[in-house]
Amino acid sequence: MMNMKGIWTKQTLINLLLGQFLSLLITATGFLSSELARKGINAPTSQSFLNYVLLALFYGVLMIYRQEGIKAKWYFYVLLGIVDVEANFLVVKAYQYTSLTSVMLLDCWAIPCVLLFTWFFLKTKYRPRKLVGVAICIAGLVLVIFSDVHAADRSSGSNPIKGDIIVIAGATLYAVSNVSEEFFVKSADMVELMAFLGLFGAIVSGCQIGILERNELRSIHWSAGAALPFVGFSLAMFLFYSFVPVLLKRSGATMLNLALLTSDMWAVVIRIFVYHQKVDWIYFVAFAAVAVGLLVYSGRDKVDKNVADEGIVRSKRFDEETGLDNSARKDAIESSRTEENRQSFDAETEPGIQFQGR
Repeated sequence: MMNMKGIWTKQTLINLLLGQFLSLLITATGFLSSELARKGINAPTSQSFLNYVLLALFYGVLMIYRQEGIKAKWYFYVLLGIVDVEANFLVVKAYQYTSLTSVMLLDCWAIPCVLLFTWFFLKTKYRPRKLVGVAICIAGLVLVIFSDVHAADRSSGSNPIKGDIIVIAGATLYAVSNVSEEFFVKSADMVELMAFLGLFGAIVSGCQIGILERNELRSIHWSAGAALPFVGFSLAMFLFYSFVPVLLKRSGATMLNLALLTSDMWAVVIRIFVYHQKVDWIYFVAFAAVAVGLLVYSGRDKVDKNVADEGIVRSKRFDEETGLDNSARKDAIESSRTEENRQSFDAETEPGIQFQGR
């Protein structure tokens, strides 16, 4: 039987509330994107560009002010910037070829990818209870999706097969981006991560805009009605990107993706109160299922093996960069404690090794 005392902890509640705050931000970006689409503006890379610029400026200034050294290799951040930009681009692009239902369904592919990547690369251990929580969350979302499935909708789109492949590719890149951010935020630094993600994301986005969207931008008739959703989208994305590392550090990439499943539920709230549309009762059942799944997944174990494993990965990462294995590092620390004036220790160890890592 599930131990409720292991679930209803302060940390669990904070993680759940933070996850829903991020889900609301994603819902806001979807709403603003739909408003831009209604105005005939179709420039997904341009929408993300301002967000990356804001990240680079804000966290770049903060990073310069702190005057701390870079903890990870800069070219890793270049790769992360490329992956993140293309993930956003592909998923938005898919709407041109396939139906909304297909995009919602196939976007869930990111969750098993995150589970696989964190297990393989970060050595995260998932107990059966957490896998049950994942299954309940996905089942809740599937209820919503299949309640909206109609024959006409499933066959809509100019090229459904192409669109489905694009969604799967984008969801896979989302998983790579989330897992990479989890690694960097736990082994390097959040401010450094956001600063470089913003910098290289802006560079990649700028190049892509020049190639793919320059004609679209020229054709836009800018007005307050077009500019406000554009700026609002960027601000919502900036807040989303700023708080994502916090949840990644506290709960990991899997919890992030599960929490974002409720963005489809919050979209229902917009349909009810903004557009005054009627929704089926199954939406509320689905929302409850996702909430239960999040509670089951986020419940704490008596022994949190994830934290220990992440510490091992983090230590191994920096040991490889300095040329020391775990045993050599341990011997060096013991030697420095017992024989601080020993000259041979300085000769045999690379400069600054004792300060490497966190």
